[in-house]
Amino acid sequence: MKKILIINGHPNSSSFNFALTDSYKKGAIQSNAQVETIVIAELNFNPNLKFGYQKRTELEPDLLEAWEKIQRADHLVWIHPVWWGGLPAITKGFIDRLFLPGMAFQYRENSVWWDKLLKGKTAHIITTLDQPGWYYRFFYGRPSVNQLKKSTLEFCGVKPVKVSYIGIIKTADEEQRKKWLEKVFGFGWRNK
Repeated sequence: MKKILIINGHPNSSSFNFALTDSYKKGAIQSNAQVETIVIAELNFNPNLKFGYQKRTELEPDLLEAWEKIQRADHLVWIHPVWWGGLPAITKGFIDRLFLPGMAFQYRENSVWWDKLLKGKTAHIITTLDQPGWYYRFFYGRPSVNQLKKSTLEFCGVKPVKVSYIGIIKTADEEQRKKWLEKVFGFGWRNK
């Protein structure tokens, strides 16, 4: 049985990202996958990595529980909006606080190389946009995807990482939103 973890990075529970999360979850459950979720905005933690990597800040209980879920998962599904080309602050803070040396990766002594401690996991980034995905990719260079896919997940050994764009959200009518929900349900059902 595939173990899937859905990580919702939108701070507003009434956002379309929550409907997408529910749709993916329903599809995954119908496929008999084991599904857990993390709603980052519901966690109680300080998103500021105050000392960088110079001094370890103790992880709050919610972050410890989130890390256990990440470790159990075979497949990580990240659902978040793109704001100013990047991740919402709370999502970035979650990554900063949790994807730490000794947990997600480990620098090698006297070397520029590192060990990837999340090998064996796959991921799917489902990101909402207020512009077409092709425009975000070709005109802006998709900075949020580069940050999450390349500089975080692949850096820590998660591979492959699939990316799906949902948008243009701000001009979408109910019919279009329904199509997106069906599409994301299909992702869940196929465990992608």
